[in-house]
Amino acid sequence: MEKFIVHGPCKLKGEVNISGAKNAAVAILPATLLVKGKCHLENVPNISDIRAYVEILESLGSKIEYLSKNEMIIDNTDISSAIASSELTSKFRASYYLLGALLGRFDKVQISLPGGCNLGARPIDQHIKVFEKLGAKVEVRSGNVYATRTQTLKGTAIFLDIVSVGATMNAILAATLAEGTTIIENVAKEPHIVDLANFLNSMGAKIKGAGTDTIKITGVKELHQVSSYSIIPDQIETGTFMVAAAATCGDVLIKNCIPKHMEPITAKLLEAGANVEEFADSIRVSMDKKPNAFTVKTSPYPGFPTDMQPQICILLAISTGTGMIVENIWESRFQYTDELVKMGADISAHGTTAIVKGVDKLYSAPVRSHDLRAGAAMIIAGLVADGNTEIYDIHHILRGYEDITTKFANLGANIEYIQEDD
Repeated sequence: MEKFIVHGPCKLKGEVNISGAKNAAVAILPATLLVKGKCHLENVPNISDIRAYVEILESLGSKIEYLSKNEMIIDNTDISSAIASSELTSKFRASYYLLGALLGRFDKVQISLPGGCNLGARPIDQHIKVFEKLGAKVEVRSGNVYATRTQTLKGTAIFLDIVSVGATMNAILAATLAEGTTIIENVAKEPHIVDLANFLNSMGAKIKGAGTDTIKITGVKELHQVSSYSIIPDQIETGTFMVAAAATCGDVLIKNCIPKHMEPITAKLLEAGANVEEFADSIRVSMDKKPNAFTVKTSPYPGFPTDMQPQICILLAISTGTGMIVENIWESRFQYTDELVKMGADISAHGTTAIVKGVDKLYSAPVRSHDLRAGAAMIIAGLVADGNTEIYDIHHILRGYEDITTKFANLGANIEYIQEDD
């Protein structure tokens, strides 16, 4: 059994470097399948989701060489299969990007229905709509997704019924090598979508409008190798350390980040009373008092990200008043609040709304990491709590945060990784 033990309280101080963006990397790695050649990737996060993706690519015939823990060359010259291992693809949500990438290269594709964090129903109906509009036939049966085409995919007009990051990414992947022009409307605008488009464009794709409401893709016959592409810094890791600095009344310089991507988090930290200084590629966050209460409503980018909702809740839990969180993306995102209540937080969560009354202190307790971002919130809660907080189910955290214990320890936190025999 794995667990973290966080010895609190502490004030975080110092500098931290942000790793490459998980949500960009899990789309860019399968995007390399569109190239019959080599792709040199830099700033790849060393996390379990990426290691799982590497295993999947290798099972399909990719040859992968690590130049360092964050740099790799992927050679997809001799991909031999478009049937991905069900054991591997069922482990995490982002495996569905294999569908869009492989459909651009093969006539028949098969993956298992993807897994991932339990945040509520996450159907792939919009993904299926995209593939069918482009001319593929898609069936879901016995836990597998089968996608076939009898000819090259054809460009078309696609309107997404909901703003979906995954469907937007898959539409970009599938349309890149399609014949003609594809126009996708009502798309998601997150930074990792722009990064995927930039990566594909660096190999000869013709994608315009990523980051706006409409994306136009002019299909090309083939893509060429890329000699070097660096994945953007992780927006959510940056936000996690920003909130941790404020919650612990610390003073942290967060390096290798993009301040523009952090505006919704910065706005809430300023509202809470934190000091935030922005530089070209870094942000300094400090706090010298208890936070003020505020209201958060999650929404697609450029709104407040749902992936930062559990972390920001820690600030509200120790604030001077009563705040509110409205979750507009995932219906099961408040599972973690029961864990914070064990630590003395005063939270009432019903449906899409949580009312958070600030308390003087949080106290240590054994808690679970219900999902990736809730796990990060448990670490922050442990940093501000009195006593030793034990965090279980940490495999969720390791899916998305590289060297998280080392990074917090370098800021003065006392956090241990423990592996015990079951």
